[in-house]
Amino acid sequence: MKIGSSFFSSRSGVPTCALCVAGVLVLGPVAAAAPAGTDPRAPGGPRVSAPGGSLLYRPGTQVRARPGAPDVPDVSALSWVVADAGSGAVLAAHDAHRRLPPASTLKTLFALTLLPALPAGLRHRVKEEELAGIGAGSSLVGVAEDHTYRIADLWRGVFLASGNDAVRVLASLNGGWRTTASRMQDKARALGARDTRVLSPDGYDMPGQVSSAYDLAVFGRAGLRNADFARYCGTAEAKFPGRGGWSYGIQNTNRLLTGADGVDRYPGLIGVKNGYTSNAGHTLVAAARRGGRTLVVTVMNPQSGGGFTVYEEARSLLDWGFEAAGRVDPVGSLDALKPRPAPGPQATPVVAAAPAAPAAPGGRTPAGPAIAAAAVLGAGLTAWAIRLLTRRKAVRG
Repeated sequence: MKIGSSFFSSRSGVPTCALCVAGVLVLGPVAAAAPAGTDPRAPGGPRVSAPGGSLLYRPGTQVRARPGAPDVPDVSALSWVVADAGSGAVLAAHDAHRRLPPASTLKTLFALTLLPALPAGLRHRVKEEELAGIGAGSSLVGVAEDHTYRIADLWRGVFLASGNDAVRVLASLNGGWRTTASRMQDKARALGARDTRVLSPDGYDMPGQVSSAYDLAVFGRAGLRNADFARYCGTAEAKFPGRGGWSYGIQNTNRLLTGADGVDRYPGLIGVKNGYTSNAGHTLVAAARRGGRTLVVTVMNPQSGGGFTVYEEARSLLDWGFEAAGRVDPVGSLDALKPRPAPGPQATPVVAAAPAAPAAPGGRTPAGPAIAAAAVLGAGLTAWAIRLLTRRKAVRG
């Protein structure tokens, strides 16, 4: 066989490409192309942006400072993120996707998942079994069995006192502990938080339960867009129902919000949630507003100082973020990994109606719609080639 690059057949003068294309269209197999941008860790899942080139996946501190930008503060946290809550732009980060135990900052995801499903005014009488399984040493707000609470009371117990007892009751109303964990996992994926693995909805230490500074910033930002979430996380003090018709005061454990325990309140702070466990250390998601700009900061497990270092490191990162506004370029986005809907089906032009192919032995149809359409196109190309050949012969004769 002689293979060459000539466009015309040397004997007939018919364009060889026309005949070849016709043959390939009729006889060649039809291959299904895999959709680009599919998450390799979620076969068949929604399309997401590939993270390969993101600066946020690189180790160490990432910042793109312009001339005159302030220096990023030196903080000891294992991981942190500073982001613009409005645009989602990440201004700077350190090991943003490092997977670490989240402690009670995971309650941000818990609230995002359950708040829409549980009306605040609903009243519920707590059963004994709903308080079973609370981890030893858990923070509690004082939920009592056989006592009736409004859902809003329980949410204040979650946000202010970080009460794992309130979390247990709300989870029971949502279908149970495991169902709630599964729905939280789904919510995390829907928000593009791919570092988070939920095993205990209250954030209690469990082997394998992790999140990241990036994911927690995603949750904090999403929470601020929910009016109920924003109101609860920004409440400094409230009353919690006790027995006998009386109530007692509870205070938000986020010291940047309350200014308690010698920690200066941060001007413009609007929430969000702090946490602590022995494995996670101190963790914090904090958001503040200044001059029409809202920043969200995540700080995970500072390695120096005492128990309040997490607040001081968050303070320095917030200060830097407001000062650096307009003087740094983003190193990533909190929307970067959010799934995008796959494109819908596109209309296919109708070339011609092809006769139905006879069934092959065994009842199978040898040619599908794609091959039938290819056959029509191939026939058209072949007819064109024959007409061209006839005209060339007429000219030569």
